[in-house]
Amino acid sequence: MAIEQENGKFRCPWCLGFEDYVKYHDEEWGVPVFDDQKQFEFLVLESAQAGLSWSTILKKREGYRKAFAEFDYRVVADLPDGYVQELLLDSGIIRNEMKIRAAINNAKRFMEIQASHGSFRNYIWDFVGGKPVQNQLKSMSEALATSPISDRLAKDMKSRGFKFLGSTTLYAHMQATGLVNDHLVDCFRYEEVRALGI
Repeated sequence: MAIEQENGKFRCPWCLGFEDYVKYHDEEWGVPVFDDQKQFEFLVLESAQAGLSWSTILKKREGYRKAFAEFDYRVVADLPDGYVQELLLDSGIIRNEMKIRAAINNAKRFMEIQASHGSFRNYIWDFVGGKPVQNQLKSMSEALATSPISDRLAKDMKSRGFKFLGSTTLYAHMQATGLVNDHLVDCFRYEEVRALGI
């Protein structure tokens, strides 16, 4: 069940830790993303999250933005090894060498998909038939960690050489970028987000 806030709006309970979390829930989470650079941003952030909370990553989002050239995958793909060592000293991001190298690797794989499919958008949205999956969750206990679609997506992306993007991480990516609407049905954003996918 969504939780009522002071302004009378009901929100998904997971976002109520701090102001930026509420803002992210209210303005971004679940909104269909058709821009490749924004898709890449969420791939970087979601892969960095593995084993951590989303709130931790959200607090470091600006650090990632600075460290990864505003999430320009063309720049990230060419980052030199020396820069990786610099990033390991950057407290603005998660200082995990494997995750940093995964972001650089994934930028290269991302552009390979663009070359073969015309855009990353074409590739990833094809997994849901071009329209968001509209779930009807009544409580957080009904929320999924993976789905058959995220399983297929993870398998395909792994075969293309992507790193740190398993089914659970990619389901979170699908939620964040609006391939699936997982707002609780009594959350004020459910109908607003659903309307964006029609």
